[in-house]
Amino acid sequence: MHVLMVSDVYFPRVNGVSTSIRTFREELQKQGHRVTLIVPNYPGQACEDDNDVIRIDSTKVLFDPEDRMMSRRKIKLLLYKLALRNIDIVHIHTPFVAHYSGVWLARQLEIPCVESYHTFFEEYLYHYIPFLPRNWLKSIARKFSRSQCNAVDSIVVPSAPMLEVLKGYGVTAPASIIPTGIHPDDFSIGNGKAFRDKHWIDENRPVMLYLGRVAHEKNIDFLLHVVAEVRKRIDNVLMIVAGEGPAVSALKKLASELDINENIMFIGYLSREQELPDCYAAANVYTFASRTETQGLVLLEAMAAGTPVVSTAVMGTADVLEDKEGALIAEETVSNFSKKSHPCAD
Repeated sequence: MHVLMVSDVYFPRVNGVSTSIRTFREELQKQGHRVTLIVPNYPGQACEDDNDVIRIDSTKVLFDPEDRMMSRRKIKLLLYKLALRNIDIVHIHTPFVAHYSGVWLARQLEIPCVESYHTFFEEYLYHYIPFLPRNWLKSIARKFSRSQCNAVDSIVVPSAPMLEVLKGYGVTAPASIIPTGIHPDDFSIGNGKAFRDKHWIDENRPVMLYLGRVAHEKNIDFLLHVVAEVRKRIDNVLMIVAGEGPAVSALKKLASELDINENIMFIGYLSREQELPDCYAAANVYTFASRTETQGLVLLEAMAAGTPVVSTAVMGTADVLEDKEGALIAEETVSNFSKKSHPCAD
């Protein structure tokens, strides 16, 4: 089978969607299938692509400088070339240019079209369009998602809670729950000492970790308030924030306001090959409080690395976590979350 995947994001842009696409593509290829990708070009950033990755010229996205908008015209120009490749199915991964172009290509090629619903937009948009009413944006997101999901032949969701949300929107297209998996061995190779040595962190210093996209919807500001509370009992506690994103400057400002600059370390993106597992291994506890996850891959990664997790259980994370099974489920209150983080970080 030859699968055409279309996405508005892919590596070198690091996020859960990019990781999911790469994981599923590699597994399909192992089974003997061919997978062609249509993804954005990221000017000035190196991309290690094979011959079945088609990069499309792109422009900046308003309010979100990390992402790119592909040229729909240039995707349409691929139709003849794609027809010669004998594509069997189109798999769309994101709801912007990729959705409309993917549906168009599928209809022109007269083949089925499926779409993965990766992002809980209802709890997402207002962070990036703050000048419009939150309830209005939620309503728009629901209608938008319903319209797009019902325009394809089938939907893929990574968790049961996300499927229930889509049904509540009025999505009637056939849907399947297919979580994104990980390779546990990729995260059991971490060298925590090497990571601590590299970043001048004492071997006995308690370390809390957030690793992932540093975005407003990830609720990292809540975690900084947790750090301020934990510091009252563990004055040398350190929170590592590993990743990049639009919330970095706001979080640095909040750290100053909370007087915890000495307890916070922002280290940017890490390579998945070694730096990422090393970082997990260096932490005493992985902390997470996002309200928007459709699955929560980082939680699986942390547990695969042997790092205890303290997290709220909202949406997709409720499918991933079981209390006292490698994780403690906490309430989204500074008091409760900090108490559960404290024994793991001690």
